[in-house]
Amino acid sequence: MTPKTTPAALGAALLLLFSPAARAAPAEIPVLIVADEVPAMEVLAKQLADRVHAKATIINSKQAPVPESLAGFRAVLVYIHGALSEAAEKAFLAYGEQGGNLILLHHTISSGKRKNAAWFPALGITLPTGELADGGYKYYDDVNWDLVNLAPSHPILKGVKFPQTVEYAGGKKLPALPLDDTEIYLNHVLDGPRTPLVGLRFQDAKSGKLFLQDTAAWVKPLGRGQVSYFMPGHKKTDFDRPDYAQMIANAVTFRLKR
Repeated sequence: MTPKTTPAALGAALLLLFSPAARAAPAEIPVLIVADEVPAMEVLAKQLADRVHAKATIINSKQAPVPESLAGFRAVLVYIHGALSEAAEKAFLAYGEQGGNLILLHHTISSGKRKNAAWFPALGITLPTGELADGGYKYYDDVNWDLVNLAPSHPILKGVKFPQTVEYAGGKKLPALPLDDTEIYLNHVLDGPRTPLVGLRFQDAKSGKLFLQDTAAWVKPLGRGQVSYFMPGHKKTDFDRPDYAQMIANAVTFRLKR
């Protein structure tokens, strides 16, 4: 005789079936972070795990070489303040050109990389020498500035809150995200097709000059893959901000349509 299933037993079975423990856990996304300042990237790794289930492997570039092949990673994030070795330069560019998702953070684009033969040409970037007033590249430490939303419908900005409105180029009123006491880079010169994501708005307290530049975050094709850049990140607390962390997490899962 088949035993009868009581309503209580059926309810318990359904509750077990649809409980969180019974559901399959989201697949982890393998990402690699290469950095010469690791504490900030440990903060970011936790944010990526919480937001897109990324499982980050962190390589300290001061202590270990970058593998020649990075093909097993869904995304490779680079946070290198000091010298970029030729071997690492080749590995990162090859990864992107062969179909990878290369994500560059903060000082990975800075004046110390001018001596790398392939880096800036591959990225379509120039950091001009000379005075700031003449278009020369310059950085400011520990200043307040705004990230300005230039692509509100772009997937990389999905779920990112821009709580203020500021006046940008051409008198346009655009959503903005204020940053406090962190570093900014001025006069990145960008060449070649790319999608600007976030601009910068900064007023120099000394001269009073207002800078409005479409260079704070962008994404572009790189061979069969892609490369994106995000300017903030001077302090590890920058990566613990939910708004900025969400931007980078979105970049981990984003793929350009060809």
